[in-house]
Amino acid sequence: MKMMKNKRTWVLGFLCSVALTAYTQEKTRDKEAKKALNTSKNLTWEANKKLKANDFPTAEANYRRAIAKSSNNIAAPFNLGNAYYDRESFGEAFDRYKQAVEGTHNKQEKHNAYHNIGNVFMKSKQYQKAVEAYKEALRNNPNDDETRYNLALAKKMAEQQQNEQKNNDNQEDKDQKNQPKQNQDQNAKEDTSQQNEGAQKENKNHESDNEKDQPKENQVEEGNQEKEQEKTPNESEPADTPAQQPRPDQLSKQQIENLLDAMQNEEKKVQEKIDAKKIKGKKIRPEKDW
Repeated sequence: MKMMKNKRTWVLGFLCSVALTAYTQEKTRDKEAKKALNTSKNLTWEANKKLKANDFPTAEANYRRAIAKSSNNIAAPFNLGNAYYDRESFGEAFDRYKQAVEGTHNKQEKHNAYHNIGNVFMKSKQYQKAVEAYKEALRNNPNDDETRYNLALAKKMAEQQQNEQKNNDNQEDKDQKNQPKQNQDQNAKEDTSQQNEGAQKENKNHESDNEKDQPKENQVEEGNQEKEQEKTPNESEPADTPAQQPRPDQLSKQQIENLLDAMQNEEKKVQEKIDAKKIKGKKIRPEKDW
């Protein structure tokens, strides 16, 4: 019996010792956590001062040190998020606001962080995500008029964005449907153009054939004239007989000479203009720019 009592006493003493050690360790952790939190808050306070003095690099460094010291200091990531937001670094601001939301159970702190997340989404024109963020903010504080106003605005902008997207999609569908028709019209134009080119080539070929046949016709006419002169050698041609007129599709010798003269005159004018430009186009040295 004595041995049993001694054993029980030993076990009881061992459990008390373990409990005491755990309690002591917990107290130590609490002390260290409080100390870290105080240090984090001091760093946050220093960062706030530097931010007001427009020393953003130092402020950012202090905020980061404060966040590393204690995860219980929600002010550090929240204020750093605000600093990023003011500088339009919206991606970094979102990360810090999200960190603040995940690090607290306080409803007001969650409300503030979600409200600012909604503002980030509004700036980046992600209006539907802004709607959801403002709703989360109101779940934590339904009495905030500013959040309610922002929510209404975000809903309106989201609806407008959806309508614009639908209109763009409908326009793309119409363009895709009209594309085959446009291709057909283009093909028809190309066919017509090819037909016109073919017709022009045929006309040119006919003109060439006519020109080739022309000397033969002239020879026949000259032969007929000689025959008529042989038949009536005593008869002379009347003085007032008009000279033979050229055919409509042929140019007379005088017309050809006139065309050649006109072309030479045009070439002369063009050459004179070119020479004049050479004289006037001489570059001028620029003035010195002080």
